[in-house]
Amino acid sequence: MTVISEARRSGRGVAPARIAVVEGIVQETPDTATYWMSFPDPRDRDEYWFRPGQFNMLYLFGVGEVPISVSSAPHCFPLGHTIRWTGRVTDAFAALKPGDEVGVRGPFGRPWPVSLAHDGDLLVVAGGLGLAPVRSVIYRAIARRERFERIILLVGARGPEHMLYRRELETWVGWESDAMIETHLTVDVPDDSWPYSEGVVTELLDRARIRPERTTAFVCGPEIMMHAVDLALDDRGVPGSSRYYSFERNMHCAEGLCGHCQLGPKFVCADGPVFGYEDIADLWKVSEL
Repeated sequence: MTVISEARRSGRGVAPARIAVVEGIVQETPDTATYWMSFPDPRDRDEYWFRPGQFNMLYLFGVGEVPISVSSAPHCFPLGHTIRWTGRVTDAFAALKPGDEVGVRGPFGRPWPVSLAHDGDLLVVAGGLGLAPVRSVIYRAIARRERFERIILLVGARGPEHMLYRRELETWVGWESDAMIETHLTVDVPDDSWPYSEGVVTELLDRARIRPERTTAFVCGPEIMMHAVDLALDDRGVPGSSRYYSFERNMHCAEGLCGHCQLGPKFVCADGPVFGYEDIADLWKVSEL
C-alpha cells in the first residue's frame, strides 16, 4: 500500500501532511501492533516534534484517516503509533509491511502538563489501550528522573494477552528497587502463569502508597475506568487540580469542525485530548445521576 505525494499537498489545517515510511511492526496483542515509522524527507525530520500526549492523523491512501496517539519517546525517531484493529481504517493497517508509506498530519492536541508534576510524585494510571497515550510521558519522566520525587505506574488489562508492552513493563517492575519507577500490573482474568495482581486497576492505588498532597495524576483508558479512578483519587484526597485525563473519542477532523468527538461543550481533538478534572467534572457528575 502506497501513499502518493499528493497527501502533502492536500493536508488540511495548520499541521502539514508528511510522508512516513514504516520501518518495523511489533505485534503487541492479538489485535494490536505498534508501527514504527520515520520521515524520509530530512525537512520533515527537522521540523517535526511532539509533546507527550499529542496525536497524529495517520492516512492510508484510498482507505482513510485515523487519529492515533504517539507512543514513543519525544524528540526521537522512529515514531511509534500503537494501533488496535477495530474499524475500516485501522483494519487496513494490519496489511502494512516495512517499506510501506503512511501520510501523517500533526501533531495535534493538548499534551500532558508534565511540568506540573515536577518536584513531586507523578502517578500514571492506564487501562488497556490507554497505556499507549501515556507511554511517551513515562519515557519523558524516566529521562528526567531528577525532576520527580516518585514515578508510579499502575496498569490494568482484561487479561495477560491484552497487556501492551508487557516485556517492557516487566523490566520496569524490576527497576522499583532502584527507585527509578514503581510499576504495578493487574489483569481482570489472569492465567496460571500471571505473576502479578488480579482485579481492576483501582485496587492498585493502595499498594502505590499515594501521598495526595504531593501527587499529580495522569489517567488514560476506557471512560468508565477513568471515572472509577477519578472517584478513587478523590477518596484518597488527591486534589482535583492535580488530576488529568486523556480521552480517545472518535476524532475525524482534528480541528473541532466535524463534531464527532464532542464531549459536552468541548471537542476532544481541539480542546484535548488531555483534560483537567475541572474541565470534565460536571460531565461526570451528570453521569452519576
